[in-house]
Amino acid sequence: MDAGNITRRLAAFVAQQVGTETVTITNLKRMPGGASRETWSLDLSYETDGGQVHMPLVLRRDPSSAANQTARRDEFDLLRAVAAEGVPVPQVRWLCEEPEPLGAPFFIMDRIEGETLARRLLRDDAYAEARRVMTAQLGRILAAIHRVDWGRHQLRFLAEPGPGESAAQNELDRYEQIFRFISPDPHPAFELAFRWLRARLPRDDERALVHGDFRIGNVIFGSEGVRAILDWELTHVGDPMEDLGWICVRSWRFGADDKPVGGIGLREELFRAYEQAGGRSVDPERVRFWEVLGNLKWAIMTIMQAKTHLDGHVQSVELASLGRRTAEMELELLNLMES
Repeated sequence: MDAGNITRRLAAFVAQQVGTETVTITNLKRMPGGASRETWSLDLSYETDGGQVHMPLVLRRDPSSAANQTARRDEFDLLRAVAAEGVPVPQVRWLCEEPEPLGAPFFIMDRIEGETLARRLLRDDAYAEARRVMTAQLGRILAAIHRVDWGRHQLRFLAEPGPGESAAQNELDRYEQIFRFISPDPHPAFELAFRWLRARLPRDDERALVHGDFRIGNVIFGSEGVRAILDWELTHVGDPMEDLGWICVRSWRFGADDKPVGGIGLREELFRAYEQAGGRSVDPERVRFWEVLGNLKWAIMTIMQAKTHLDGHVQSVELASLGRRTAEMELELLNLMES
């Protein structure tokens, strides 16, 4: 569906939601990314008895009517639940689960202005204050995420280990199976990492709402620090230490290896802010397990990306270049296991 049709049909939908005859939509444009779902930026305005209302918004839409119609409801409900618990996310506005009017389910949320490029955060003078405060901010935000009661908010769609199952072992098994299936060549460092991790599987007696992809690249920030947390597609129920380990994965530091938390801070600062904000008691060895597993997972993902290019499914210099980063992850794994 082209931008003109989306503009016309979306205006009619919003007019019905807000109870007005005329809604104006301007500046509709497709945002980068979103292979599995489309993301559009737009500005909306309409008249009320109190005057003119202007709203900067984002549209999240499945790319076809064949898509799972529950996916938008799940994402909508999840964002509404975490917002209610004080997590900074865009406010969700309206949900449409029917194929009409846009040909696929969609929802609309507020657009948060700010920056998302991690390299700018790490290098630009404009974000010097953000670099100083964001590690503690991220720790406090993680504590809020992990306090969310997914049962009370009826988030029953979230993946969750079964009774007696280990979240850590399930994740390790899953990625070893992927590695065995896709790897075109041997990787001794990965074999060592699988053995290292299996010998150190953590006790699995804690469950929390886990973001699943908590890293600087999924943060909207400004000069004052964090404005919103994005990309909740991998959210699940699991070990809360998983998020603390994932944000320390080497590739999310963009070269600033002396600051393992996204290139801006130290683990100890993150853990302290997390605990002080009411997060779980941090077990550094359990976090280390998840950091090693996180690096191994990303390493396997780089093989997956390269294989997509090498097999001819998608011809992409970016995918090919990601495949070259596998060696970086092998070195990081060896360093982590020796420390």
